[in-house]
Amino acid sequence: MTAYSGSTKDIKDIIAPCYYDLHRDIREHGHIFYNLPGGRGSCKSSFASIEIVLGIMRDRTGQSNAIVFRLVAGTLRESVFSQIQWAIDTLGVSHLWKSKVSPMQFEYVNGAQIVFRGLDDALKLKSIKPKKGSFAFIWFEEFSELPGELLLRSVQQSVMRGRDDFIVFRSFNPPISANNWANRYIQIADEKSITLLTDYTMIPPEWLGESFILEAERLKDINLMAYRHEYKGEPVGTGGEVFPNIEVREISDDELMMRGDYIFQGLDFGFAVDPAAFVRVHYDSRKEEIYFLDEIYVRGWSNVRMAQEIKGRKYNHDFVICDCAEPKSIADLRDNEVWFARGCYKKPGCVNVRIKWLQHRKLIFDPRRTPNAYREFSTYSYDIDKNGIVLSQVPDKDNHTIDATAYGLDPVIFRRGHSA
Repeated sequence: MTAYSGSTKDIKDIIAPCYYDLHRDIREHGHIFYNLPGGRGSCKSSFASIEIVLGIMRDRTGQSNAIVFRLVAGTLRESVFSQIQWAIDTLGVSHLWKSKVSPMQFEYVNGAQIVFRGLDDALKLKSIKPKKGSFAFIWFEEFSELPGELLLRSVQQSVMRGRDDFIVFRSFNPPISANNWANRYIQIADEKSITLLTDYTMIPPEWLGESFILEAERLKDINLMAYRHEYKGEPVGTGGEVFPNIEVREISDDELMMRGDYIFQGLDFGFAVDPAAFVRVHYDSRKEEIYFLDEIYVRGWSNVRMAQEIKGRKYNHDFVICDCAEPKSIADLRDNEVWFARGCYKKPGCVNVRIKWLQHRKLIFDPRRTPNAYREFSTYSYDIDKNGIVLSQVPDKDNHTIDATAYGLDPVIFRRGHSA
């Protein structure tokens, strides 16, 4: 296997051996749709980015372009845009490409383009065209983020025009539910499609590094279900449940005292008839376990009344991380001696990051202590279409303690180098 025009690299040094057969199939146009489910560290995004850059360079006419999608436009630059830049640099062909971020794109010396779009406004796709030629390569990164097959079909109809030899990549970490629409979609028999499930054990260890492998094996020892989902790419849930890894048991007063460190607190402010929800948890990072210790779940309280209750329980000496969309409410808490109240982290896609992170931890409830948190977490389910297929959206209702918990754990969820 050799690389293509302008590159001095051997392709065998750049893609993992588990992708060799797929690489040959792409060169021979054996299929149109390449489904790439996989766990963390499976190099599926690296493979797709390499194939797109090489594929465009192979067509010297400049008529072959690429378009790369993610559901949320705000996540493009730090994910797929950086990934394509990595592929260009790794191939040693950066002198043949130029990039810009407004609009976000790469352009090859012959004028061929790689463009990036979010699907939060799919209607704009109907007018999108490359400078010349057509889109030969289409990449849906985090394919399972799409809400369902209807949007997928609409997007493909918008961009798959002007040729017959398309290459479409769909890369994603399989959702936790086996009944999720994306997991089921790639199982449909289709002579135009090929699916390759990969995981980190198929990748040369030196590519991943010792610390990555040690972390994977640590999770395997302490939380096999989370390991199978996160690292092996297995859908370990059987239905539409969002949080399948729940343990219900008594948390005694003695145990409560033992878990008095590594405390995290979050607050979701109420609005109109919605309740305000305060949650206090202990996080055991060694065992990847979250213990739900206490909650406040009320309707109709003012911010001052909530602050008085937090102070009365002596919880005002720990951080309380709140919905950042309510700066006045946060200020009210501080003015009433909840000194360490502050807003949560917010950026595009952060809701999904929080949900995925919580899915990979064991959630331990004593319903006597946190009845509302237990009820919301245990009954929270993905949306389901009329055919009973689990979609990727989580409903924005009956999730007040879930939001509060996620806010409170922000310092862990979004710390540098940490991942869901």
